[in-house]
Amino acid sequence: MKAAIKDELLDELLKNYSQPGDLLGPDGLLTELKKRLINRVLESELTTHLGYEKHQSSSAGPPNARNGHSSKTLRSDDGKLPVKIPRDRNGGFEPSLVPKHQRHFDGFDEAIISLYSRGLGVREIQQHLLEIYKVEVSAALISNATEAVAEEVKAWQNRPLDAVYPIVYFDAIVVKIRHDGKVANRAIYLALAINLEGNKEVLGMWSSENEGSRFWLGVATELRNRGLNDIFICCVDGLSGFGPALEAVYPNCRIQRCIVHQLRNSLRFVGWKERKAVASQLRRIYTAPTAQAAKTALEDFRAVHDARYPAIGKSWEANWHELTPFFDYPPEIRRIIYTTNAIESLNSSFRKISRHRNLFPTVESLYKLFYLSLRNISARWTRPVNQWRDALNRFQIEFGDRMPPSL
Repeated sequence: MKAAIKDELLDELLKNYSQPGDLLGPDGLLTELKKRLINRVLESELTTHLGYEKHQSSSAGPPNARNGHSSKTLRSDDGKLPVKIPRDRNGGFEPSLVPKHQRHFDGFDEAIISLYSRGLGVREIQQHLLEIYKVEVSAALISNATEAVAEEVKAWQNRPLDAVYPIVYFDAIVVKIRHDGKVANRAIYLALAINLEGNKEVLGMWSSENEGSRFWLGVATELRNRGLNDIFICCVDGLSGFGPALEAVYPNCRIQRCIVHQLRNSLRFVGWKERKAVASQLRRIYTAPTAQAAKTALEDFRAVHDARYPAIGKSWEANWHELTPFFDYPPEIRRIIYTTNAIESLNSSFRKISRHRNLFPTVESLYKLFYLSLRNISARWTRPVNQWRDALNRFQIEFGDRMPPSL
């Protein structure tokens, strides 16, 4: 139970208060109280360690006595806190409140990590802490604070997954990374899943210099080894070698190519004046009620536009088997799988966070930033995707034999 603080004590403490700085400033009352409380607790810890009070003697055995103090300046939310660490003669005293080698107090590491997760670089973090807390910190301290997250990233990347995810989106974001002394663009691939509760969940992050079947086979195998036994539908944007690799590990999974990206790629061949008319005719393809009606709409489009834009019709024809799976589902499922906008939105957030970083020294440093940023982003994923119950009922009918028994 918390001890009650009497009003008389508060009145005495605030006797000389005249402005906010007297209470909250770097030399204010609260900072002074914190410093004195820390010193008092440290003295109490030493008393417990020795087994007798100050100015008393040990009741048994050769006495281990107090042996002065060592000064230490802690960095805290209130600025610098000079404290005195008591010592014992035998050198066995280990303070709990302020462990040896600790130079910060309160949520100082958390403040650094929070700033780092929002895309601030080392110099920006140093400047922010100096302005807000009046504390100078070294680049090494910031690096050490964020390096502690590296183990969290490894644990997260290797955590067990659900046995079934109805929908998984795959996409990539390109960043500049220093590798073997050279700066090069590097693709970071992400997998964003919709679980059986309709909630978003990032399954992992991967990096590769070369995208292809071998890389995607490794990703799919890793997901399988982490417990993911089945995926109903994968939504992608033309990732090289993805289809054959996924089929080798998840043979029953259907691949849906992003319609929005297919449309954008098609309109690249069209001038601004004709773009609206061409987009309108392409819309008849992907808004058709059935796959057969869509095929007819494509044939009509090619009859009119093949002479001027042959690449558009050929592209739709070549990717037809991956563009049309969504026609087999009702609107509540179609709207979720016909586009990769869900993972595109996530990538957009990552781009905003990393836009101040022209270069990452290692892939691991990028993983740290994205992981910390993801903690902030995923905190906003509090509700299932729209109309998820309707979609789940349809999945239960379509894939009932592949649903978990507990559902």
